[in-house]
Amino acid sequence: MSVDWSWIADHTDDLTTLTLSHLQAALTAVLLGLLISLPLAVLAHRVRRLRGLLLGLSNVLFTIPSIAVFVLLLPVSGLTRTTTVIGLTIYTLVVLLRNTVEGLDSVPARTKEAAKAMGTRPLRTLLTVELPLALPVIMAGVRIATVMAISLVSVATYIGDGGLGQLFTDGFQRNFPTPVIVGVVLTLLLALAADALLVTLQYVLTPWTRRQKQGA
Repeated sequence: MSVDWSWIADHTDDLTTLTLSHLQAALTAVLLGLLISLPLAVLAHRVRRLRGLLLGLSNVLFTIPSIAVFVLLLPVSGLTRTTTVIGLTIYTLVVLLRNTVEGLDSVPARTKEAAKAMGTRPLRTLLTVELPLALPVIMAGVRIATVMAISLVSVATYIGDGGLGQLFTDGFQRNFPTPVIVGVVLTLLLALAADALLVTLQYVLTPWTRRQKQGA
């Protein structure tokens, strides 16, 4: 299976546009997923009776096939980028919600009790103690959700969006492998680059983990 390099050279601008569109859809979904999952995770962590309900609901949503999600959203948001983002956001929730809950659960009770004994209000304890200590577990979820969203954007090509997924459709329809190969490679590179950036961000945001390793 050979690659037509002249086709790539002739379509550089189109490939750049599709790559940026692909990345925008994935990152928007992850950011929205975080905004939704963080308060829900805090609620699930604090109110144990809601924990099973919220996690169970997110698991149910995750079992719906991605194409079916996009089709079900069509009457609501139509053939638009909004449909793509909503569908991807639904899939990120199960990972982000569960990891955030597990991250909050991992914070030692003694640490929270010490903050309470010092007169720290619950909201401040959450923002300055619990979430920072839970950050490594939360970031692991963000990495998984980001890679997953990048891979799922292509499915939206069936509703007229899909970013780099349009290359797959074009290649299959014309029996021309070059767009398919380019789409796969660019999607893989996007996922690897995004994961590397998130690892770097976690490294910067959690300096205490490095000190713990050095002291071990």
